[in-house]
Amino acid sequence: MRNFTILLAAGTVALVAGCHTVETTKESAVGVDRQQRMLVSADAVNQSADKAYHDMLAQAQKQNALDRDAATVERVKRIAGRLIPATGALRPDAPGWKWEMHVLSSKEVNAWCMPGGKIAVYTGLVEQLQPTDDELAAVMGHEIGHALREHGREQASRAMVEQLGVGVLGAVTGVNPNLAQTVADVTIMLPHSRAQETEADRIGVELAARAGYDPRAAVSLWQKMQKLGGSQPPQFLSTHPSNESRIADVTQDAEKVMPLYQAAKGTSAAAGK
Repeated sequence: MRNFTILLAAGTVALVAGCHTVETTKESAVGVDRQQRMLVSADAVNQSADKAYHDMLAQAQKQNALDRDAATVERVKRIAGRLIPATGALRPDAPGWKWEMHVLSSKEVNAWCMPGGKIAVYTGLVEQLQPTDDELAAVMGHEIGHALREHGREQASRAMVEQLGVGVLGAVTGVNPNLAQTVADVTIMLPHSRAQETEADRIGVELAARAGYDPRAAVSLWQKMQKLGGSQPPQFLSTHPSNESRIADVTQDAEKVMPLYQAAKGTSAAAGK
């Protein structure tokens, strides 16, 4: 037992020593500047996310649930096509990511973006919320915000620290066979922290504005979701808690980025002449 305790302590020291502070996004118009500490490398997480994403797509294909709604697929791609270039203001490398977006046929009111820009929107979200393009941009911008801030990598790092048995081995040998599943879990199933959700809210509002979508739509979106939730919140709400305080925060953030939205709309109007 004593030897195990010593090994455990040594492993914990190794994990902590392996953590380092990273800068994921540059200073934003809405004030996202929290320091982040990572244990897992970005490359490892992105490779694992790519595997997890394509495994899920293959499963959806077998279930005849992949990209069945052509109109929604086109709509999601069109909105992403405007949001992705806007990511460069926060992360110069992000527009060059290997972005992918697909629509999954499911009754769940859900959407997510895995590390590296792997997006999924569920038909249940579109069917039940009936979002405008501005509101759908708010959803997608929020999820992209998680990817830009590398929240999946951050949570995977925490999971490795908490799961010392597998985590220590992964830190020492550089191999963690469970990382792909961990990335999938932290992206889709597990709730984000309050700080991460606030950051994703703020970045989503800013991305929408920079892409020429009305950032105030985030307010009406959360109001719709709050109304839809009732006593049994849908999947999207269970990991994205909505309340009056949050709606108030989004309202303030939307006002901050209105000049960006007006500038983007002005540029679009000028380009159309």
